[in-house]
Amino acid sequence: MIYDINLKITYAYDVPVSGGRHMVRVLPLSQPGRQRLVAGSVSCVPTPQERHESTDFFRNAATSIVFRTAHDRLMIRMQARVTVDPVPITADFSPKLADLAPALATVWTLDPDSPHHFMGVSPRLPEVATIAAYARTAVCDGMTVNEIARALCTRIHKDFTYDPKATTVDTTPAAAFKLKRGVCQDFAHVMIVALRSLGIPAGYVSGFLRTIPPPGKERLEGADAMHAWVRYWAGPITGWVELDPTNDIPAGTDHIVVGHGRDYADVAPVIGILKSYGGQTTEQAVDVVPVLPA
Repeated sequence: MIYDINLKITYAYDVPVSGGRHMVRVLPLSQPGRQRLVAGSVSCVPTPQERHESTDFFRNAATSIVFRTAHDRLMIRMQARVTVDPVPITADFSPKLADLAPALATVWTLDPDSPHHFMGVSPRLPEVATIAAYARTAVCDGMTVNEIARALCTRIHKDFTYDPKATTVDTTPAAAFKLKRGVCQDFAHVMIVALRSLGIPAGYVSGFLRTIPPPGKERLEGADAMHAWVRYWAGPITGWVELDPTNDIPAGTDHIVVGHGRDYADVAPVIGILKSYGGQTTEQAVDVVPVLPA
């Protein structure tokens, strides 16, 4: 599929800020065999006094912006055309759970895709005993890594309720697990903690999801949103696999990747600091529009 994507993030400040520094990660990735960024741009209003494009450790596109003049609003806009390839359906070549640790021991690289980066705790994801116990109940003798991951994905989707008012961006996986409610970030974080507790390397994927309106209804502009799902390492033959626990589906041609990381902290769309006081409001609007089949 080929998509045109438009993202607009707007910040309105109670009082003008006198300066700020932000890191923006909103531009889709190019990944061989997965997707290709045909063209893309990130713009800001007002225009920053400094701007620097870079690639972070996990190969995500990052834009650093600096403001030194007062402003009471900030709009960040991303426009891109992306080609997404279908994910091939293959037999399950992932090892059984007991055989995963020996397979991991054969991986010596520490490059950005190394499974070793996605094994232990990370900035947003400590060990959570209740989630580990929950994960163990999904495992039966003889299950492969793929079977375990899919079982957890289905179970989280069944046991949790999607509720955008239940949590915030700072809600911990332990709190979301106790509530059994939340948004895609919470679903993904709980599943990552569960997989890691079993010794399965797992990470966070930030991106966009094409949404399809009900039959007879037109899609609403800005109705799509940034999305999050999970990738896990299924052994040296299968490699990385992506699952979407919010929707209980494998990531496919409707999922457009922006970034990979250990958790949300590595791929937050916008992070930074401001010189100000008072509060702020944020609005986000996303359009993911299919152009034509690839």
